[in-house]
Amino acid sequence: MRYLLVTHKVADFTKWKRIFDADAEAQRKAGLHLLHLLRDTVDLNLVVLLFRVDDLNKAKAFTQNPDASDHGEMSSVIGAPKILWLSG
Repeated sequence: MRYLLVTHKVADFTKWKRIFDADAEAQRKAGLHLLHLLRDTVDLNLVVLLFRVDDLNKAKAFTQNPDASDHGEMSSVIGAPKILWLSG
């Protein structure tokens, strides 16, 4: 089984979450299935996401798509997300 772990900071969690939720269908088409959405207990704008990955190539293409950067900026992501590809 493959997983994708993403951490990033956002300026406005509510705004980010609204845009993130609207992107759910595109995530599913890329073979990504959200297992956990977590927030740091001290800094509520630090977000941690864990996805199950069906197709590693599709998922990597999705995360490397230039539109992903545009969505990040639009949804108030600060800096580049940290991405880890995991297997278990």
